[in-house]
Amino acid sequence: MTDKIQPAGVGRRNFLKTTGAAALGLGVTGFPAVLRAQSAKVKIGLIHPVSGFIAFSGNQCREGALMAIADLNAAGGIKSMGGAQLEAMLADSQGKPDIGAAEVTKMAEAGVDGIVAGYASSISLATSQEAAKTNTPHVVDVGVSDKIVSRGLPNTFRFGPGYGKIAEFAVANLDTINKAAGSPAKTAMIIHEESLFGTGTAKLLSAKLPENGIEVIDVIKHANPTRDFTNIVLQIKSKKPDLIIPANYYNEYVLLARTMRQQRVEAMGIYSVLGGAASNYKFVKEFPEAAENIMDCNHWFNPKSEIAQARKAAAEAKGLVYTYEVFLAYNAVLGLADAIERAGTTDKDAVNAALAASTMDMSYMPYAPTKMVNGQNQGAQPVNTQVQNGDIDVIFPQEFASAEAIFPMT
Repeated sequence: MTDKIQPAGVGRRNFLKTTGAAALGLGVTGFPAVLRAQSAKVKIGLIHPVSGFIAFSGNQCREGALMAIADLNAAGGIKSMGGAQLEAMLADSQGKPDIGAAEVTKMAEAGVDGIVAGYASSISLATSQEAAKTNTPHVVDVGVSDKIVSRGLPNTFRFGPGYGKIAEFAVANLDTINKAAGSPAKTAMIIHEESLFGTGTAKLLSAKLPENGIEVIDVIKHANPTRDFTNIVLQIKSKKPDLIIPANYYNEYVLLARTMRQQRVEAMGIYSVLGGAASNYKFVKEFPEAAENIMDCNHWFNPKSEIAQARKAAAEAKGLVYTYEVFLAYNAVLGLADAIERAGTTDKDAVNAALAASTMDMSYMPYAPTKMVNGQNQGAQPVNTQVQNGDIDVIFPQEFASAEAIFPMT
């Protein structure tokens, strides 16, 4: 199920150098360690919505996780367990929390050693809760709701930032961008999808934006899926906000942006927070005019990292669009495998303890060193991106920036 590809930055000589000692070393019984571990497998459950209205993102997550498993296996597997190979157990949540939870139950019965799930916040909430019943280590890949890690579940961990930190970061950087332009933006409208992700993000933004002099003149919720944004866009046109702030999944984001373009909506800026398409090369390539100059505060990789660029190239060589779903799922598998490596066992208590003590170097992301507090990596942060000249540039923080912000956009 996994394509074995050579890990970025690990050539044949380095691969043999790092794995040769384990392969040739003798164990206490006198038999080669690699032979004793030959049949050992570490079962990693991957639960994502690979069908349904968020299937694009779910499949992106699955592919990113499978890439990580292939890279880790090619690099020698779990060395502290004699080179045990990772084996993917795949499940489709269909975009539904109850189905995601049911898949966790099936995997637990099948002897899964750890789970990576489940893209959407509502699904991650359900899968982690179900995994807690068997103390199965559960790493959230994308789900941003802070409820996921605030319940005190000892088996649940997230390496990326939650929407509390993202909203705080987004508002602070918007204030910086606005002030640098002479503070022209005074009003905003928030357009968000109806689930835990969109509703939670909109609530946080509605509270924080007025603290920085931005009046929220309306908040509009839409269903998933939504096939026609004409009425919402007409409301935007009638209220004439300086800023339009979308928070929604890919398909709805694209349709909203295209409808605004078609209806010739004029605004100083489209400033997304966790925009489902705003930091997505697919959107930029397919609808360049609708995407141009859109800003986003979202998950992103460190564009100045050679490791990040090598992983991006490897993903694109497989025909993938290198979206945040891909690299966040990849990172989640790395974090889980790193914990198993340090634990030297798949014992659930030991792996959860190793996850809680994680200090993994994630400098290929715009992150400080990993530090887990109640399952949340405190070193994680988002970045601000902007579509400029048909490409996606980082505009904040400065140390990761590849361009300066263009604002107002018209």
